[in-house]
Formats: sequence, C-alpha cells, structure tokens
Amino acid sequence: MSLHILIDGYNLIRQSPALSDIDRRSLEEGREALLEYLASYKRVKRHPITVVFDGAGADIHMERRTRWKGIAVVFSRPGELADSVIKRIVNRERERAVVVTSDRDIADFAAEHGAETIDSIEFEGKMKMATQPDMNLTDLTEREEEGWIPTTRKKGSSRRTSKRERKRRVRTRKL
Repeated sequence: MSLHILIDGYNLIRQSPALSDIDRRSLEEGREALLEYLASYKRVKRHPITVVFDGAGADIHMERRTRWKGIAVVFSRPGELADSVIKRIVNRERERAVVVTSDRDIADFAAEHGAETIDSIEFEGKMKMATQPDMNLTDLTEREEEGWIPTTRKKGSSRRTSKRERKRRVRTRKL
C-alpha cells in the first residue's frame, strides 16, 4: 500500500526557516519554493503528494485544484480553511494518509482517523536527507580502513515496541 503525503502548505512554509524567509517577501514565491522543494523530493521517493493551501491567500484567477510537476495542489474555497479540506481528505484516505503539519488540531484529527502524522520540521529534515546526494559513502570506506566494521548486530533493550508503534515507524520510514 503506497503512502499519500498530505501537506498543510502554509504551516510547512511558516515552520521552515528557509521557506519562511521567502514567504515574508512574497506569498506566491513562498508557495513556489515549497512546490519546487517537494518536486525534487517526489522525484526521489515517488509517493503521491497533495499540498493544501488556504484559498484566502490565493490569486483570484488561480484554479482551486491543479497539478504542478506531479504534485496535487488544492486551494480551499473562499471562506473555508485549509484545515477543513485536509480533514475531508483524511476521512477519504484513512490509513493510507501521512499528514504533514504542526497544527495540533489537524494532527489529533488525523490520528483519530487512522492516518499517520509527522511534524513539519521533521518532514523538512526527511526531505533534505532524501534530496541530498549520499555523502556518507566516502566516510564509510575511510572508517572501514581504520578498522571499523559495519554490523547488523542489534544493541539496546530487547523489549519489543507495540504493534501500533512499529506500524507508525514503518510508514514514516518510507518518507
């Protein structure tokens, strides 16, 4: 079952230090920067992504639903909050959805309906890791020369985490 990443657009922009600087200059530039960032993430991970923005900040001539480089972009209707749109999509997607937001109300709603949630800052970190070239390969060979040998031997407590927590980890690991 593939994941459907559902993003609270302005929440992610305003939580990210880099994107919030761009957003302060221009709302449209902030949206475009986020979409470019997500497009490069999508090229690597291939998960379906939907970004929801409040329609109040959108251009009047802009379409309510559109696709941009494979990413579904949704603007809420005038007078409707993006939170309502996200909740509606979560109701439809249920366990397939991973909601990216720092908004506690949306995160709680998603968790109650079986969707996974991830904080905006944490997701931004996962995007950076996925889109940067893997620089640790050279470090690994240097460390092996020094006598360090990679192992799969487990360390730590043998206590097994709950099934719910294991399922959550599996879903968020795919990000």
